[in-house]
Amino acid sequence: MFIDFSKLKLSGEEIIINPRDIFMSLPSKEKEYMYPRDVQTEVWKQWFEKRDNKNSIIKMNTGSGKTIVGLLILQSCLNEGKGPAVYVVPDNFLVSQVCNEAKKLGISVACDDGEVKGEEDYNFRMNRAILVTNIYKLVNGKSIFGQRQTNNIRIGSIIIDDVHACLDVIEKQHTISIDSSSELYTKITNIILKHNEAKNNNDLNDIIKLKDPRYNYLVPFWIWQKENNCIYELICNAQYSYEDIMPFKMPLMRDNWKTANCVISANAIEITLKGIPIDKITSFEEAERRIFMSATLADDSAFVSTMGIKDDFSRIIITPEKVNDIGERLIIFPELLNPSIKEDDIKHELKEKSKQYNVVVIVPSFERVSFWKDIEPNQVLSSKDGNLESGIEKLKNGELIGLSILVNKYDGIDLPDNSCRILVIDGLPNMRNSYDIVIQGIDSNNKRIYCDQAQKIEQGMGRGVRSYNDYCAVVLMGKRLVDVIINQNGKDFFSIATLKQLELSRQIWNQLNSEKNNPNVNEIFALLDYVLERNDEWISVNKSHLASIAYDNAVKIDSTIMAMRKAFEEECKGNYNESYNILQDEVRKTNDLKTKGLLMQYMAEYKNFANTAEAQELLIAARESNPMVMKPIEGIQFSKMISSKNGQVQDVIQYLSNYSDKNGYILHVYNILDKLIFSDQSANIFEQAISDVFEIIGISASRPEKQFGGEAPDNLLAIGNGEYIIIECKSRSTVEVISKSDCAQLLSSIQWFKTKYLHEKYIPVLIHNSNIFGKEASPSPDMKIMTPELLENFKSAVQKFAVSIIYGDSTNNNIEKQLKANSLLGKQIFDSYTSSFRIKEC
Repeated sequence: MFIDFSKLKLSGEEIIINPRDIFMSLPSKEKEYMYPRDVQTEVWKQWFEKRDNKNSIIKMNTGSGKTIVGLLILQSCLNEGKGPAVYVVPDNFLVSQVCNEAKKLGISVACDDGEVKGEEDYNFRMNRAILVTNIYKLVNGKSIFGQRQTNNIRIGSIIIDDVHACLDVIEKQHTISIDSSSELYTKITNIILKHNEAKNNNDLNDIIKLKDPRYNYLVPFWIWQKENNCIYELICNAQYSYEDIMPFKMPLMRDNWKTANCVISANAIEITLKGIPIDKITSFEEAERRIFMSATLADDSAFVSTMGIKDDFSRIIITPEKVNDIGERLIIFPELLNPSIKEDDIKHELKEKSKQYNVVVIVPSFERVSFWKDIEPNQVLSSKDGNLESGIEKLKNGELIGLSILVNKYDGIDLPDNSCRILVIDGLPNMRNSYDIVIQGIDSNNKRIYCDQAQKIEQGMGRGVRSYNDYCAVVLMGKRLVDVIINQNGKDFFSIATLKQLELSRQIWNQLNSEKNNPNVNEIFALLDYVLERNDEWISVNKSHLASIAYDNAVKIDSTIMAMRKAFEEECKGNYNESYNILQDEVRKTNDLKTKGLLMQYMAEYKNFANTAEAQELLIAARESNPMVMKPIEGIQFSKMISSKNGQVQDVIQYLSNYSDKNGYILHVYNILDKLIFSDQSANIFEQAISDVFEIIGISASRPEKQFGGEAPDNLLAIGNGEYIIIECKSRSTVEVISKSDCAQLLSSIQWFKTKYLHEKYIPVLIHNSNIFGKEASPSPDMKIMTPELLENFKSAVQKFAVSIIYGDSTNNNIEKQLKANSLLGKQIFDSYTSSFRIKEC
């Protein structure tokens, strides 16, 4: 045995605790770590001065050496006697990366190694090593950091790195998903169907009886509050329960079970909470120092809400002084520069580029991978397939030049230098869960959802630039993605560095557009050569634009998200009335009607514990602000939709006023038109697109079935002069004959309209694959059909109209002229784009 006496400390010898001093004194670090970067020194200095704060938030650009900063901070904590020290990352892939970085620095770390668990490592237990682990190990129902009855591992100092990626995992740890093929799914749905509100709901019947994947059904809170105990017992029953639910999830969720969200779809039942009870992980809650690190914390709401942070935020934010430590990125939106460019055009251009440069495409799902198969990508990498680490190593080692696809992996991957010269974000990231899909249907302006998607996009964009000297071209594709970033202000959630690079890229686009109106895909991709071929002027301009930008230390907190968190914390104490009061205060401050209505729905849920009648009355009031919120038990006071007093032309002008960017408007229109297809997509998407497309051309539209339930039609249009269009959508139909049940549904909608609108004129329209009724059907003579071919004709007319007014003359006279020319003025639409039907002969 050899004893290294240089490691033995003499009595009274001073221990170094300043992170930079520790870095400089590390005896065995590799040559590349001889001196720290300026940004690292700045962050260490600020943290060291504020180190006694319980919470610290560190914001550093991707590739600025964030991992090194974190490791040295925890080593400082150990040296100061503030251990045990734990470094947490989103997954095991990143655990390996952090451990490799520590090895190069000569810092002692512990992690799971075969049969030996990291927390059992001698050096960790003696506060001489940092435990590196994933967020799953920290947050679960059997957590060694607070969910055991005894012998929980104490935490003195902890770092949560890549915070937003960790938040996704924490959310999953508080989500129960029960597959529709299971007996447990059937038993739970049978419990819900005992209630008339559920039994008579068309969406739920289609989900359960037809296995229709287009719908999601949020169980009404009054049903859940009655049945949650029974459902809890079923899930806890070992006969039905899944292996991971009882030990790893239910202990985290059970205390908030009464207010859980239960969403039923054809694929699964999904149960989530209103918030995350993070204090259940007691060692984390009681840690003396908690440091949160991220490169994309432009909006802090979701992170602060999940972690329940209540500090004076101005004291806990730590950033470098400047943002100029980021590498070069040139960003292009081909479909924004020219809305007529097709996704296939972009795909084939990227294939050509991949012959010379490594192209990495991030797609949201395996379903989207099929779009790329015809160009034969070199590799498709995913955590699910277990090939992520090996595939990334091929890129880093130079074994591959080509096109690689990452499936739903927006974070935690380093692709420096030639491993990725073109980074592609293909489409919007998926929402976290079914409940978010429901909420977006209620509140399409929901900031939390937009923030979550925008920050994932930015995380993905950061994969290809890992240092100051690195460079990468970024391609954003997909009309929905562009619409969210440009028209829905998704870019407001980007960090200041990404915003500056986006602005510089926009100036380059503008120059191209001034020379080439609606440039083709080759001309747009030629812009990438400035960064890829190392144009000196580009390099100089890029660096100078970033040189003087200071980090924004202001904390951006959305008041609605924080009100929801405060209400949840009161709920955890059983103070439902106080939860109600907190949300009521927020409703008074909220101007957005959709958000106001959603908050009132939450208020009604809390009120229902004390007074069921008042809860139902509150829902009625909520639907006056937002008709898409949950329907009350006894129905609601009917409000008749009328056509706009301004007229169709003026409503078109009003709609146009929302868009300052011409291409942004066109992309928004194209995004809506793309959803109007006969396919297996959600019925909610198609029906909302019907309402949206008619608003583009100045016609008032509503969705009565969503508002009133029962026999109400999918869509209702007010075309003026007291005339209405009743629409039933069958966008998934593939049969050549219209069934008796589809006919009966439109007949029921007609009857509903006659009851509610009395003597108003109407035209009933069925959007269907066929215009032939089966002989058993009994259509009324006035029914009209919009077939796929006629739908395409209608879409083409809307597209031509939109292009003609945004790029041409948008005066009243020309708008009316273009509406008439494209057969989009009032009743013209249904004379031109619907047909009569016939009955199938025997």
